[in-house]
Amino acid sequence: MPRALTVDPRTTRLPGAVTSPELPVHRYDRPLADERARLGDERLVAMLRDMMLIRETETMISKLKSVGQYRSLEFQYKGPAHLSGGQEAAAVGVMGALTVNDHTFGSHRSHGEFLAKGMSAIRLLDHDRLAAVVEGFDHGGVARALDKAGIEGGLRSRAEHFLVTGFLAELFGRSNGFNRGMGGSMHAFFTEFGIYPNNAIVGGSAGIATGSALYRKLHAGDGIAVSNTGDGSTGCGPVWEAMGFASMGQFTTLWDDAHRGRLPVAFVFHNNFYAMGGQTIGETTGWERLSRIALGVNPEAMHAETVDGTDPLAVLDAMTRKRELLLRGDGPVLLDVECYRGGGHSPSDGNAYRTKEEMALWAAVDPIEGFAARLVDEDVVAAAEVDGIREAVADLVLASAHIAADPDVSAPQDVRTDHLLVGRMMFSGRSRELPPAPHGDVLTLPDEVARVRQLAKRSRTGVGEDGQTLSARQAVSVRDALFEAILAHALHDEKLVIYGEECREWGGAFGVYRGLSDLLPYHRLFNSPISEAAVVATAVGYAMEGGRALVELMYADFIGRAGDELFNQLGKWQAMSGGRLSLPVVVRTSVGSKYGAQHSQDWTSLIAHIPGIQVLYPATPYDAKGLLASALASEDPTVFFESQRLYETVETFRPEGVPSEYYRIPIGRPSLKRRGSDLTLLTIGPSLYPARAAATILSTKHGLEAEIIDARSLVPFDYEPVLESVRHTHRIALVSEASERGSLAMTMAQVIADEAADHLAAPVQVLGSPNWIVPSGDLEATYFPQAGDIIDLVHDKFRPLAADHTPTGPRRQSRAALAARGL
Repeated sequence: MPRALTVDPRTTRLPGAVTSPELPVHRYDRPLADERARLGDERLVAMLRDMMLIRETETMISKLKSVGQYRSLEFQYKGPAHLSGGQEAAAVGVMGALTVNDHTFGSHRSHGEFLAKGMSAIRLLDHDRLAAVVEGFDHGGVARALDKAGIEGGLRSRAEHFLVTGFLAELFGRSNGFNRGMGGSMHAFFTEFGIYPNNAIVGGSAGIATGSALYRKLHAGDGIAVSNTGDGSTGCGPVWEAMGFASMGQFTTLWDDAHRGRLPVAFVFHNNFYAMGGQTIGETTGWERLSRIALGVNPEAMHAETVDGTDPLAVLDAMTRKRELLLRGDGPVLLDVECYRGGGHSPSDGNAYRTKEEMALWAAVDPIEGFAARLVDEDVVAAAEVDGIREAVADLVLASAHIAADPDVSAPQDVRTDHLLVGRMMFSGRSRELPPAPHGDVLTLPDEVARVRQLAKRSRTGVGEDGQTLSARQAVSVRDALFEAILAHALHDEKLVIYGEECREWGGAFGVYRGLSDLLPYHRLFNSPISEAAVVATAVGYAMEGGRALVELMYADFIGRAGDELFNQLGKWQAMSGGRLSLPVVVRTSVGSKYGAQHSQDWTSLIAHIPGIQVLYPATPYDAKGLLASALASEDPTVFFESQRLYETVETFRPEGVPSEYYRIPIGRPSLKRRGSDLTLLTIGPSLYPARAAATILSTKHGLEAEIIDARSLVPFDYEPVLESVRHTHRIALVSEASERGSLAMTMAQVIADEAADHLAAPVQVLGSPNWIVPSGDLEATYFPQAGDIIDLVHDKFRPLAADHTPTGPRRQSRAALAARGL
């Protein structure tokens, strides 16, 4: 779309051919003598020791899972055990090329990467920084456990016990686990050592690591991000979306000189040739070398390379070269690290899908035994020393496991006593204050932006002096109010990035961003690919690193394209981190109108069902501006719904109109829009307006006064104003455009019925949309609740109206009868 890039048929239509670069496969052949001179014997031995530590730790986990005993420790481990025996060289080689400031993201099978990155960090950190982490993390929780267990030795030895103990305490659900026991095996991480979350969803780290790389590119240029995932993840669409996002051409064609260059992210596939039991080569994919997939991403084929994952030095060499390339801004890169998973996918896996002969072939090239033999053959270490290293590692693992398993030393999390222990970790409740002065990362002054000047001339209220409603050309609309909130944060929060589909020159599909492209440079406001999964996942990674992201899914119906990223990533990481991570992400999305079944669904209930996400749905300009400002200041993830039918709605509920200055509205507090005494209407989203129309008719024609409360915040939600209303009206109906079955309105009705039982003169009623598809635009009035439907409900359920009242709506069918038909 950018006018700076011309699509010229004189170029695009020229005959020619598309060529592809050659992809190296197992090219590493450096003699060990050269590696000794380059790395030193001490580091080579350390690599062997790290591989042994991974193997021994996972052996311990396997034994505690299967038989409840490891050497002198009796303990039944109940969590998952996706082990990586045979892949240790891949983990140690990749992590050995990284600094502490390089951040790594893992998979469900990333114990090895966790331990290897941690051991590397212990060797790289200076004494004072390492001591501060070991003794000060979590107010010394792990350190006290080490002291109580009598762990002695120098700082490096203590740090190793700290690493393994904190890791195992996390697996065992202990309060002194690195994430307070909330993450466990598949979600463990420790950011102080540059270890960012492992991810139980196959391929889930790809987009998050890409978002981390975006942050590092914009705010921390001294490091890279690494996505570690398995070869089965090449079948996952979000992985491809992440690689495409990381390769966007605009990074080198449109971004300014200070920010030019592609994202510093490495997609490292620990290619063990299997997903669970499905074999990738010859069965579930079309490639014979995983690296081949990079040919479809960009002209450089992501600098892809296939590496021998049984040789830690080959992996170290490749990752070192790729890291240098990434720091130059020439990424992204793909590494196909061929290794082999010696055990099953999990303890229940009987390996029925592969032969004993195949497993024996790979056992003969076991990475630990092979590397140890090379070091012994070249006199780097004596055979007896290898045995001594193995014994010392086993003692380290045993001591750490004893500490983590002992409830008197590492206390279990006790949800039975503290019932809200997990619940308190869902939301931080924190907000950032905007700096008083705007930052200078803008293209021009706000007053020079045409839209800002236009808004300055418009009425702040939607009601003219003659009492008539003004048009959106005359007064500030919902669209304008959203723009003003975004503008304030864009000007004052330098960590805020804004992106999504058609967000820049187009101004967003519905014009909310119109004018921002005149103000913000490309690195702060840019178009993304049509990759909803990548849009949300990268926002998660960007926020994990300390940034703030405002991203857009054009229609609420597209939530399905980013389902995992919203449900399993955005909504869960704050709690799975034990409250150590914040995810200040706002996902804007619109509920459609007149576009039919795939573009008009109200999915507020779907999002509200997912724990850990704030859900907002304002219906007036005043509420839209104040709530979006609060969402953009919040440290908690938010999905912000907007109705396309309301973008041009002006402020007619608040006589003072929409303040021109910045303000916030408390999240979770519903708003009283009309006072009444006979019944309460609690509305969600645009249902506010038919409710007002119905209230006017009920008042003028039937002498009934309806009190209207606009929910505006769905999660969290303060019921007290609603209950107070019911105490004097004694009747309540909830009106929403979401399908009734399983809707949030139904849940709210149940809560109100319980809490206000002594004050209700009639059962709580819910009026929503039918449990079928949204029809075409001409039929929408038969689908979304209208004023007539509300009046019919009052007549049928609360108080009969005039004898000559004739129902006008089509919604009088029995819910039970409809349910029998699946409706």
